[in-house]
Amino acid sequence: MKHFIVIGVFAMALGVVLGAFGAHGLKDKIAPNLLSAFNTGVEYQLYHGLGLILVGLMAYQFPQAKGLVVGGWLLLAGVVMFSGSLYGLALTGARWLGPVTPLGGLAFIVGWGWIGWSVLRAS
Repeated sequence: MKHFIVIGVFAMALGVVLGAFGAHGLKDKIAPNLLSAFNTGVEYQLYHGLGLILVGLMAYQFPQAKGLVVGGWLLLAGVVMFSGSLYGLALTGARWLGPVTPLGGLAFIVGWGWIGWSVLRAS
């Protein structure tokens, strides 16, 4: 499950870059509500980057919890859909991305539930 640790680390690094871009590059260039949406995307990307690292580490503690893989992929899908749609919305104003955001949120919720259930069943 080393791949989730690596993916999580890259998600964290990209989150820091995007956070700095938002704070310094976008501050005076987009509307405050769009900057807030962009920052929400960064925030959730950072949280779930840590979550991906955690999934990778949990795999060593609970090697019999095979569902961790599904949970990890759901977290990554959530980052792409939730954060990605907010970045796209903020940078392009493409309103059609709005409905994608809750799907990413749903992927986060299901992913965390899947992770918890997998560990519970493995204990």
